[in-house]
Amino acid sequence: MVRVFVLYEQEPESDRYEQHAELCRAVPGGTFRHGPVFGAPMGEPKFKYYAEWEFPDRASFDTAARTDEFRATGKDAMDMGGRFHVQFAEVG
Repeated sequence: MVRVFVLYEQEPESDRYEQHAELCRAVPGGTFRHGPVFGAPMGEPKFKYYAEWEFPDRASFDTAARTDEFRATGKDAMDMGGRFHVQFAEVG
């Protein structure tokens, strides 16, 4: 399984983020989830919002990453503003 996860330094404005989430849901082959970060083991959490795609395998992720829909999500995220960090992980 492959997960693409995004950590946002600030919580995005909810109506605008829902527009972004609709683009993310259009990416073929993946399941998209998102929500606020509510805590950390010690002190305040470093990140305020979390989003992820889950793909069944690396081939599905590779295919999705080449689509116009996937590219549109990156452009839209940049247009939203705010600082965020994107990571890719293979989960066994």
